[in-house]
Amino acid sequence: MLPLLCALMLNPPFHVRNVAPPAHFEARQDKPTATAHADVSVKDTGAVGDAATDDTAAFQRALDKAGETGGVVEVPPGRYLLAGTLNVPESVTLEGSFRAPERTIYTEGKLEKEKGSILLTTAGKDKEDGTPFITLNRCSTLKGLIVFYPEQTFDVTPYPWCVRGNGDNCSVVDCLLINPYQAVDFGTNPCGRHYIDGLYGQPLKTGLFIDKCLDVGRVENVHFWPFWTAEGKIWDWTSKNGTAFLIAKTDWEYMSNCFDFMYAIGYHFIAGKDGPGNAVLTQCGSDTGPCAVKIDSVQPHAGVSFENGQFMSTVIVGQDNQGPVKFTSCGFWGVQNYTNEQAIIHGFGQTTFTACHFVNGAQRDKTAYAIDAFSGGLTVSGCEFLDTGATTRHIHLGPGVRTAVLMGNTFRAPIRITNQATGQVAVVANVTATQGK
Repeated sequence: MLPLLCALMLNPPFHVRNVAPPAHFEARQDKPTATAHADVSVKDTGAVGDAATDDTAAFQRALDKAGETGGVVEVPPGRYLLAGTLNVPESVTLEGSFRAPERTIYTEGKLEKEKGSILLTTAGKDKEDGTPFITLNRCSTLKGLIVFYPEQTFDVTPYPWCVRGNGDNCSVVDCLLINPYQAVDFGTNPCGRHYIDGLYGQPLKTGLFIDKCLDVGRVENVHFWPFWTAEGKIWDWTSKNGTAFLIAKTDWEYMSNCFDFMYAIGYHFIAGKDGPGNAVLTQCGSDTGPCAVKIDSVQPHAGVSFENGQFMSTVIVGQDNQGPVKFTSCGFWGVQNYTNEQAIIHGFGQTTFTACHFVNGAQRDKTAYAIDAFSGGLTVSGCEFLDTGATTRHIHLGPGVRTAVLMGNTFRAPIRITNQATGQVAVVANVTATQGK
């Protein structure tokens, strides 16, 4: 028994270790210093955090100090006015206290109850192509911060990108960018293996731009929604001019749990100077806008695949696209004042809908088809068309369609498929469901 007692005294169980306060505890009562995991605090280099004093120089001093060896720069809770721009050195993390968003909609568009580490930026006003507010370099991270543009108005003032990456392994984690004109740019410079997890905000023009990614980017848990204001003027502007996700050249982009609301285009796939990209998107959605997904170009050998997505507007595949486009187990809802067709297909690639459902289409034009294919190839299998209206139209195959397979689909109204295709078409085992009492 005695040897066991001695052993416990020398090696106590894990749950009773470190009961004494950390070494920096007493010092923090007199002067804020870096937390145990941080190498330096912006308070140590002179930041005030009173929302009136320009703290740009103090922040950059802390970043440069951490950049000597790599490390973490702590931003304690407060409101920090930053009239200039910040450069986060390689292998440095700029970290605040934010972890999850409040539901923040204010009629006047002003900050009210937000708490935590808040950066108030006035940098780059009226200079859309100016220096980004924050530049991340190789292996650097922005984490746990709220960014607000106090001089932004409902008339929409252009600003440079809020965050731009410059190098591989740039990361944005647990950040709320309340009202940036342009939010995160991982495309102007190469940003291979970029990582985003927990990005919230109401970008007005562009949410996330990806290009020049030659090694698997990962984007998770992004929510673009009215965190700043639900004022109708802003909604109207963004629904005419805004793009939530702009995706160009990327080799294997993995995206999950991404959402946008009230943008002119939700997910826009384009070809950059280095060509188009490919992506797999799981549990991603686009709510209430003219166009949920617009595919101008994706890689011919890989394309883009949406799985378990939800889209409350139209999918458009452009005339120049040559790559495969796939929707699996996705839902398509029409939105009043926006939706006619729920999918418009052009181009030379193959577009596939598998185990999807379509409902509430033809909101403005009662003669619109749920799927209107003008060219390329089309496969629709195991899908449900839930509208019951007597004038409901389901699928139109235009003369440019080279192949089409429509198989095993269920319709709640009499099947209306118009076939003008000059290519081979197979229409097999489609049924109209009997309506229950």
